[in-house]
Amino acid sequence: MDNMVRNTMMKDVPPMKVDVDKLIELLNEDKAILLDIRYPFETKVWGVKFAVQIPYNELPDRFEELPKDKTIVCACPVEYRASMAKEYLRYKGYDSKTLNGGLLKLMDRLKGGKAKDIKI
Repeated sequence: MDNMVRNTMMKDVPPMKVDVDKLIELLNEDKAILLDIRYPFETKVWGVKFAVQIPYNELPDRFEELPKDKTIVCACPVEYRASMAKEYLRYKGYDSKTLNGGLLKLMDRLKGGKAKDIKI
């Protein structure tokens, strides 16, 4: 982890986030998965059916369930926990990114008929 922090340069920062439209593109091309790291009490209230759900606190025990051949886009309502999950997965050797604006921004983008933009 120390080396990852030491070796991170400014040029590495922008690619660590994915905007909503890019996420939809990557999902449709089967190049990424959306990882919902919210806790079960949160996903009971409103779920994202096309996301893999692994609560943040279970990630150390379950990260190997994630594919190594796809980008893992971490998401929570805004970005705070997702950023921590992204860094943890990067440390474990995954190509991981944070969903810019979080699940709230994604849900806003998918309102109404725009939900059909995701080909699942």
